[in-house]
Amino acid sequence: MVFISSQWSLTKVKYFFTKKGIRLEGISEFLLPLYVKEIHSRKDSPLVLQSDRNVTVNARNHMGQLTGQLTVGADAVEAQCKRFEVRASEGEKVLFSADEDEIIIGADRLKVTGTEGAVFGHSVETPHIRAEPSQDLKLESPTRSLIMEAPRGVQVSAAAGDLKATCRKELHLQSTEGEIFLNADIIRLGNLPMGSFSSSPSSSSTPRQTIYELCVCPNGKLYLSPAGAGSTCQSTSNICLWS
Repeated sequence: MVFISSQWSLTKVKYFFTKKGIRLEGISEFLLPLYVKEIHSRKDSPLVLQSDRNVTVNARNHMGQLTGQLTVGADAVEAQCKRFEVRASEGEKVLFSADEDEIIIGADRLKVTGTEGAVFGHSVETPHIRAEPSQDLKLESPTRSLIMEAPRGVQVSAAAGDLKATCRKELHLQSTEGEIFLNADIIRLGNLPMGSFSSSPSSSSTPRQTIYELCVCPNGKLYLSPAGAGSTCQSTSNICLWS
């Protein structure tokens, strides 16, 4: 049996008392709070709750204390509870859940369609990040550093395009226990500074230098030195001393 503790005004409404409670046919307007155990519509009709301001659904415990609240307003939908869940139509798989400690997205795929992408204020843990086909993938930190870590390695690949890493200051590639392996048909290092080396006085008849040696300073900086019969790299090069 359904009990109603309220006053109501009915306009063109038919109401019937049945074994299962009260059945209303038409639009019902309740002027005071409505207390019921269950509200449902006919199988072939939707259930509509309408208000000029907002619709609020409260859940209370046996002591009358508020334990959950759902408010549908003109500007937002707000939920206040210990845990909020969105489940699939079957009711078993949790698509989204949120509590004070964490937010879980249970969908197989999270798609961000905004032109500005997704902004994360703190760390993000995920096994896979990719862009849509024919779209660029950008990972950037405008004012801070960008760190990618994984216990078994980080793989960055571009199967059908270029891979580009740019920064304002220094780019560090560091391997603490292994090696840095560059495997490509052509490896280009642009804008390297030119060191100076002279084993004999230069003359106007000396052919123009076209072959250079790649040198590494003790501090790791790279520079080019004119190639000779032997190595022309010098730790006392002006590039190493003034870098």
